[in-house]
Amino acid sequence: MPWWRWRSNVRSALHMLSDPVFQQQTWLPGRPGYGDVTDAVYRLVEDTWLDNWSADKYIGTIFRDAHEAQLVDAAVLRVLRIMHQVGADAPVTAYMEHPGWPDAVRAAREAHVHLAVADGENPDTVPHSLEALAVMTGPVQAPM
Repeated sequence: MPWWRWRSNVRSALHMLSDPVFQQQTWLPGRPGYGDVTDAVYRLVEDTWLDNWSADKYIGTIFRDAHEAQLVDAAVLRVLRIMHQVGADAPVTAYMEHPGWPDAVRAAREAHVHLAVADGENPDTVPHSLEALAVMTGPVQAPM
């Protein structure tokens, strides 16, 4: 998978994990098209293996510098700690009611804002649906 697709998946996950309004209005009622907390966590770590090693491994590919990597590592560690405590199949409320959730949201927000701004995008837009993300990360079509 090209590095920019990995970055898009990480950014999408951080965006959803960092937005309490989105979580209240989308995840809590189970609005279709956006997955849930577990889906976001898997998108964050699935292709990058950030659950097994530091984001430093990807400096110069997915992440621009050590600061980006540190922010992502902080968010990953906080979110994974909660996921391991409540269980991967826990309802959204179990995450949101966990005492460490506000810290996880804050760390995800810090990373999300930094990466979005570095990419020249507005960090305060509404998160993209998973369908939109799939279009953004889909195969590049060669011009005819």
